[in-house]
Amino acid sequence: MQEFTKQLGSAHPDALAMEAAGLAWLAEAEPRGGTRIARVLRRSRSSLTLEYIRSSPSTNDRAELFGRSLARLHSLGAPWHACPPEGYTGNMVVGTSETPLSPAPVEGGWGMSFAQVLIEPILERLFSRGDMDDAALRLFSSVCSRLRDGVFDAPQPEGVPDVARIHGDLWAGNVLWSDVETGAVLIDPHAQGGHAETDLAMLDLFGLAHLDRVIGAYDEVAPLAGQWQERVELQQLQPLLVHAWLFGGGYLHRALEAARRFA
Repeated sequence: MQEFTKQLGSAHPDALAMEAAGLAWLAEAEPRGGTRIARVLRRSRSSLTLEYIRSSPSTNDRAELFGRSLARLHSLGAPWHACPPEGYTGNMVVGTSETPLSPAPVEGGWGMSFAQVLIEPILERLFSRGDMDDAALRLFSSVCSRLRDGVFDAPQPEGVPDVARIHGDLWAGNVLWSDVETGAVLIDPHAQGGHAETDLAMLDLFGLAHLDRVIGAYDEVAPLAGQWQERVELQQLQPLLVHAWLFGGGYLHRALEAARRFA
C-alpha cells in the first residue's frame, strides 16, 4: 500500500491527534455505506502516515455515489452538538489556531450550540484583535441571539438522528474523487456532532464539482428539511469567521453580508 506522511511542522500541537481521531470516528460509518475515509496507518507526536489515495476524475456517477454515502455517514449520529470525536479531548484545531468544541452537551438545540460554542468565541477574538467594529459585533450578536432562541433550528434530514456525525470541514479540497465504492474519499476532518446541513453548506462555500448531483443523491437517501437552501449562508458563518481570523482578506466582509440576512 502506498503511503503519505504529514509532518506536524508549525501546526498546532493537537492537529494530528485531532485528525487521526476524527478519521477513525467517521470511518465507523463505512460498514453501513458511509463515505470512505482515508486510513491512518501510523501516528507519532510529529507525524501522521495515511494511505495514499489515487485520485480519479469527478463524474456525475461518482458525485451521486458520494451524495448517498454522505447521507449514510451523517445518519450514524453523534452524542451531542459540537461534541469532539471519540477519543479526542482537545479543541478543534484550524492551522495554528484552535476553536473550542463542547466537552459536554449544551442545553438547548442546534442553534444554541452553534452560537455559544462555534461562533461567539471567534467573534470575541476578531473583535479583540480589532478586525471588527462595534456595529459589526452588534450585527453578529443579533444573529447569535436568534440562534440561541432557536429561530433557525430545523430538522435533520429524514433518517438522520437529532445530532448528525459530520466531517466539519467539508470543502472541495477534502473530497478526493476516487475509484472506490462511495465515489470519493474524505480527508482532513474537523469531525464533530452537528447539523447535516453544515457539511452541505461547506461543500457549497468554495464550490464542488457536480454539487447538484451530490445534493440530489443525498436527498434520495435522506430527504432534506424544507427551505434548507435558505439556511446555507447561515451555516457558512462559522467557516467564514474562522477564515477571517486566519487569513483576513474578504472573508469577514462575506460573513457580514450573510449575517445581515439573519440578524
